Amino acid sequence: MGKLTTHVLDTAQGKPAAGMQIELWAIDGKGEKKLLKTTQTNNDGRTDAPLLVDREFVSGVYELVFLVGDYFAKSTPNMPNPPFLNRVPLQFGIADATAHYHVPLLTSPWAYSTYRGS
Repeated sequence: MGKLTTHVLDTAQGKPAAGMQIELWAIDGKGEKKLLKTTQTNNDGRTDAPLLVDREFVSGVYELVFLVGDYFAKSTPNMPNPPFLNRVPLQFGIADATAHYHVPLLTSPWAYSTYRGS
């Protein structure tokens, strides 16, 4: 069966982003969002378990929201208020429910990037 995982790297400090809050949303065909879960990263910048796995991992459109503003407010001195980046949403589609979808986030207080990992 497939699964969804994530990993967050703090590129400003060159380390995993430990303790970052993450929300996972499902988006239906009308664009309506449903919150599936809220979690946070561990010391390695990963979640302790896959975000979706087995029967809960189905084809569709999803959104991961990373609370980078809160993370950098706690981990980086003298951050501006409001932060430049606060909630970073990544909307993506899962077409193959038998595959592993890994959606990492590389972030700093000023920029972010992502890709489909393995």
